[in-house]
Amino acid sequence: MPGVTLQQNIVGNAMQMAVVQLQPGQTVYCEAGKFLFKTANVTMETRLSGPSDGGRQAQGAGGQGGGVGGLLRQAMGTAMQVGQRVLAGESLAFQYFTAQAGEGTVGFAGVLPGEMRALELDGTRAWFAEKDAFVAAESTVDFGIAFTGGRTGFSGGEGFVLEKFTGHGTVIIAGAGNFIDLNPADFGGRIEVDTGCVVAFEEGIRYGVQRVGGLNRQGIMNAVFGGEGLSLATLEGDGRVVLQSLTIESLANALKKAQGGDKQGPTGGLFSTHVG
Repeated sequence: MPGVTLQQNIVGNAMQMAVVQLQPGQTVYCEAGKFLFKTANVTMETRLSGPSDGGRQAQGAGGQGGGVGGLLRQAMGTAMQVGQRVLAGESLAFQYFTAQAGEGTVGFAGVLPGEMRALELDGTRAWFAEKDAFVAAESTVDFGIAFTGGRTGFSGGEGFVLEKFTGHGTVIIAGAGNFIDLNPADFGGRIEVDTGCVVAFEEGIRYGVQRVGGLNRQGIMNAVFGGEGLSLATLEGDGRVVLQSLTIESLANALKKAQGGDKQGPTGGLFSTHVG
């Protein structure tokens, strides 16, 4: 519903959730697996297609006499969206929730203990988010995939795709641990962070990956004993950046230790051994 601001409230501490109040006819969508609960007057529909300008244009073409051609373009657009999400490692489908006959309530959450954040898009700047950060958004927000390039993505350990959000409305994201908001412009125009700490950033921020030192003694010391691997993410420009204080890798390692799993030595697991 254009012009109606999405009413949402983020609650909780260690594991937050978003409670969304929908006006009659208002729709939000989420990635499959992020839905928690809804009131009975909220309908739920699962679709392979997600909101996008291309999808709406194809529908418009079909509605304006495009006939079979319009339907074919729409089907091709849906297939491309599904293919992009497969490359990103995301779920194949979106779930859509619409309030009928009065206000409705829907609850969403991320998959890891941590914070959630509502980002407001005004149509001037897109937002980019790492894989799995997306929770839910208004139907007026377009979901897409941005390719960062194989070398940058694989060096960063986050894959070579980012989620991209454009349009107007609210996007709800989630991360692990606590969020840290920074602007590289406040730190000389550039910050370097652990690749697993990047959650989201505004359009205009340049994202890249650099090697930690050279292939020399200090570089090897950083990679092996510093626990940071061989690369750091670089974020340059003037805009908002959201980082998370807990990486999925560090959470997984902590769980392994708690369960008596792999025993890591001073090399951070590079030469770890099993004690059986």
